[in-house]
Amino acid sequence: MSPAHFDPAADFADPRVAANILAAGAVLWRPAADGTLEIALVHRPKYDDWSLPKGKLDPGETPVVTAVREVAEETGLNSRLGRYLGHVTYPVTGHRKLKRVDYWAARVLDGAFESNPEVDALDWRRLDTVMDALSYPMDRSIVRNFLRQPAETATLLLVRHAKAGRSDRFAGDDDLRPLEKAGRAQARALVPNLLAFGAAEILSAPPDRCVQTVTPLAEKLGVDVELEPLFSESGYAAAPDAARKRARDLVSADTVRVISSQGKVIPDLLEWWAADDGVSLPPARNRKGSVWVLSFHDGRLIAADHLDRALTPADLPRA
Repeated sequence: MSPAHFDPAADFADPRVAANILAAGAVLWRPAADGTLEIALVHRPKYDDWSLPKGKLDPGETPVVTAVREVAEETGLNSRLGRYLGHVTYPVTGHRKLKRVDYWAARVLDGAFESNPEVDALDWRRLDTVMDALSYPMDRSIVRNFLRQPAETATLLLVRHAKAGRSDRFAGDDDLRPLEKAGRAQARALVPNLLAFGAAEILSAPPDRCVQTVTPLAEKLGVDVELEPLFSESGYAAAPDAARKRARDLVSADTVRVISSQGKVIPDLLEWWAADDGVSLPPARNRKGSVWVLSFHDGRLIAADHLDRALTPADLPRA
């Protein structure tokens, strides 16, 4: 697999075959005063170890949401997720169970550490000392994955609209076909997952089902959904070069933008982008309600992570 990406969609296809305890965490980082990087390690008195912040999924949570919550609970720091870094699986001492932990890169936003029952110390380590300070080889493997690409990235979130029923069963203009009940649930479930990556501005193809997919997020953020006809199937087909340029122009180091689009747009747009910037895409079904997390450095795509089943809470069936 290319170091430019990992594939959460494939990894999450059957996690319980290998693991029956699911957890998530992050490589939490910040720029140091001299411009270098520092990574946060936490000390757990129960185990007397130094590790990356992580914890088990709560009922109804996704790994994405868990990663942000656990970082905040263990370190007191709020963070924004970036690239997916892979997972580790290991046996739980004293149990006939396997635990799987998925990790993302996470940049510190704000907050302050306070000692708590799980973590009594936090240590910011420079890259030349972090490996020796970690207690476990598995954590070192995740840090190595983190170091394969630049830490400072811009994020663009590309969403396929949620479930809207079959077009042949809808009488009227197909652009007016709304989300069905399951699709409205998907749209609500997307909100905390997209916020975990710092979603702040929203654009959508004009069809109602695309707009409705990101309406709960817009309401949460208190922002408007900007309509962009170039991201509709008809608009993209008529002017693919203009649509691709528009998408690239939306990449920003300062603002995380969300694009809600359609099934005949997203695969072609991504294939073009990956070929143009030399990135290998993971296999993905691009199912309705799924998300591509696109990471950029100096305007170039460096990682494309597809979140599909990774957005499904652990206690829900994975259809």
